[in-house]
Amino acid sequence: MHEPFRDPSVPLPDRIDDLMRRLSLDEKVGLLHQYQAPVERLGLGAFRTGTEALHGLAWLGPATVFPQAVGLATTWEPDLVRRVGEATGDEVLAFHHKDPAGAGRNVWAPVVNPLRDPRWGRNEEGYSEDPWLTGVMATAYARGLRGSAPETFKTAPTLKHFLAYNNETDRCTTSSNLPPRVLREYELPAFRPAIEQGAAVAVMPSYNLVNGRPAHLSPLIGQVLRDWAPDDLLVVSDAYAPGNLTGPQGYHDTLPEAYAHAVKAGIDSFTQDDDRSEATLGHLHTALDLGLLAEEDVDRAVRHTLSIRFRLGEFDRATPYEDITDSVVNCPEHQALAREAARRSFVLLRNDGLLPLAGAPKVAVLGQLGDLLMEDWYSGTLPYAVTARTGLAERCETVFCEAVDRVTLTSDAGAVTADPAGGPLRVGAFEVGSFDLLDWGGGAYALRAVATGRFVSVDGVTLVNDQPGPNGWEVRQTFRMEERPRGTLALRHISTGCYVGAGEDGVLRLVDDADQAVWLAMDVVRSGTEQAARLAAAADVAVVVVGDHPLVNGRETEDRMTLALAPAQDAVIRAVRKANPRTVLVITSGYPLTWTDDEVPAVLWSAHGGQEYGHALAEVLFGDADPEGRLTQTWYRSEQELPDLLDYDIIASDATYLYFRGVPLHPFGHGLSYTTFEYADLRVHLDGDLVRAEATVTNTGMRPGVEVVQFYTHQQRSRVKQPLRRLRGFEKVRLAPGESRTVALALPVSELAFWDVTRSRFVVESAPHRIMVGRSATDVRLSARFEIAGETIPPQSGLLRAADHDEYDAVTFVDETKVDGDAIRSDAEGAWILFRQVDLTGSAQCVATAGSAEGGMITIRRGDPLYGQALATFPVPRTGRYTYQDITASLAAVDGVHDLYVVFENDGVTLARIDFGAGA
Repeated sequence: MHEPFRDPSVPLPDRIDDLMRRLSLDEKVGLLHQYQAPVERLGLGAFRTGTEALHGLAWLGPATVFPQAVGLATTWEPDLVRRVGEATGDEVLAFHHKDPAGAGRNVWAPVVNPLRDPRWGRNEEGYSEDPWLTGVMATAYARGLRGSAPETFKTAPTLKHFLAYNNETDRCTTSSNLPPRVLREYELPAFRPAIEQGAAVAVMPSYNLVNGRPAHLSPLIGQVLRDWAPDDLLVVSDAYAPGNLTGPQGYHDTLPEAYAHAVKAGIDSFTQDDDRSEATLGHLHTALDLGLLAEEDVDRAVRHTLSIRFRLGEFDRATPYEDITDSVVNCPEHQALAREAARRSFVLLRNDGLLPLAGAPKVAVLGQLGDLLMEDWYSGTLPYAVTARTGLAERCETVFCEAVDRVTLTSDAGAVTADPAGGPLRVGAFEVGSFDLLDWGGGAYALRAVATGRFVSVDGVTLVNDQPGPNGWEVRQTFRMEERPRGTLALRHISTGCYVGAGEDGVLRLVDDADQAVWLAMDVVRSGTEQAARLAAAADVAVVVVGDHPLVNGRETEDRMTLALAPAQDAVIRAVRKANPRTVLVITSGYPLTWTDDEVPAVLWSAHGGQEYGHALAEVLFGDADPEGRLTQTWYRSEQELPDLLDYDIIASDATYLYFRGVPLHPFGHGLSYTTFEYADLRVHLDGDLVRAEATVTNTGMRPGVEVVQFYTHQQRSRVKQPLRRLRGFEKVRLAPGESRTVALALPVSELAFWDVTRSRFVVESAPHRIMVGRSATDVRLSARFEIAGETIPPQSGLLRAADHDEYDAVTFVDETKVDGDAIRSDAEGAWILFRQVDLTGSAQCVATAGSAEGGMITIRRGDPLYGQALATFPVPRTGRYTYQDITASLAAVDGVHDLYVVFENDGVTLARIDFGAGA
């Protein structure tokens, strides 16, 4: 029997139509879960979404581990990022061919959330605080994952996480406040390029709410994302997020109601209950039975899913990727690529001439990360690990110490000892046990038993020593130290919040009550700081390798409170530098860090660099390669310079390099070279719809070097607050000594647009602009002025939506209805929103559409929220949460254009809109 859906010569939409006609409703509903049921009568196999591949294939065993995503981005080299995506896609295919059920071809990568706040626990998963650069890198990686065949995907990349997701703290219940300009100018642009260019073919919504509505129910999925996509776009839920709609979010009363809403909003695949799909499918069937969901709603979702499966070649006799085998996994080519990516990601933050190292010096390799490579939650299993110590030992004579304190712990009942077999810890033994104390910062410590070399962990409630280090979804190997009388301390288990107590048998166990905690005296039997200083003093050069632990210092489910390096590691830096001024500080972290010694002569940073980290580090330290990396987010001097973690309004809070007015520790785009560069001859002119700029860059040093030439613009006059600078383009150039290169920018004038809240569209204003070219966002070498003839935004009049205001104070963005729209709710007496330049000519009355659970009052004032003339007052009646009343008020006789403050006289008032045209 001829089945058109299996015929590659039939147009794809027709193939999908044919298969859809053959499926029953029950079979179609079965395709709406992460684990899609097979349809054996049609020869459809099982299909699963969700293989993690953020910087290499994850969770399925040894596979090539590339630098973390934020490290890949610091290369400022999209083609390299694309090649890493290609290699990762190959390894996904290799695992899939070996185990189709274990390695699905819908990959959940890349992460495109702009890195608004470095305290975000998942900072290492993103690319940049700049949305445009994020889009460039995400598109490159997704294009590599997708493969080069024009019609058939290698894998189906999924962008994470839509939308406004930068906090782990209460992530399932917090709502991200997104004013329209922040939404359109900052959050959405990071998602657009990969979707619009067809590089990514799926999207995952985030756990949080946005303006009061769960992201999984966002109308923007259908109104924006799918409008960008050239073909069908698959939308998969995040794990267990559908259940949150009735659970912690309480947005709907029943799961059938919630799931029906999710399907209508655009969710095509429910990631719920792991491989147990029965409950989810049951709720969907109930929704159908109750009329909450129609078959055409199901059809629409299934079509998106099947489109991806068709484009993966599932129903074709052969695909271009059939010959990929497990021989590609960690193959020599991928190892070389991992080394290249790590080498090009290193950022030289400071250098007084100490680097590059010359000759074959004796090097002291010191610090907690000196002989350690770590996996993060979304990395694969390291097939091998080239540490800093290993990489440098291949180049010169080295000595090493971890620079951690060795301690003993004793209580009134005796010393704490570790079972040599890895079993329980006890107090009261005659022998004295010793432990290495690792400080990971933020008050998190890990203890490693010297007798076994294994870390102290908690098995059930019992303390044991059987782990290789902090690990797992629920890290059970870290403790806090709380002071107790007479110089003693109590240990508190971070994961559970319980204290460490001792039973009658002496075994250390967790207890709930702080009063039951055992008091321990900690004595240092060997100072790691002193040992490091002694080794440094006897060496030609000291290399101190410090940083974070990806599973301890913030991660999924856990944000950071501080950017400061762990105190014990910070102390090692100071002591080593005093012992040997020829000290190189090497920082390895997934986010910006701060430290206290500002006299270290050379500082090098990278994200966790994967399996080839040590080789790459040695190549950069010894000058085999110029440090090519440049920062993709601002390094602040302290977390005190940051707004609240939950403040997503980067415009109002002066956040990110776009608006930050302070002097950062290191600016966006920063990174030094081993040579010097000069910039000259900046030329800028308008060429039709393009702004063209050129500049000449010359290597003025004595050795080859790499420069990342960065172009920024600033609009100098505007109706609204504009960024201080915005990245518009860059070019990475490699120059021999004395060589010059002309670098160019061709910027469409349309890219100079911003979101005009008065007309809900992008607009290019008539205004002067300045173009800046240089080495970073603040290291500008040349600038020039140019004029744009655009629009002048006219005064606004008539109907004004409350969410489309210009400025605000003490208000929250909320959902106008459960389905669509944004409104404003007052959070305090005297809260206000401002509408600039409102034309009241001929307006005699106005209508406010508002509601309040307790009732309230709204006043419109001219020019000032406290003392401005009151033009109208609206008594707001008591209403339901999504019930609004149209309240009419007479308007004082004031013609002309004015700035109007809508003042809420009490909290809890929700305003949807004000119409100044009603009854005019």
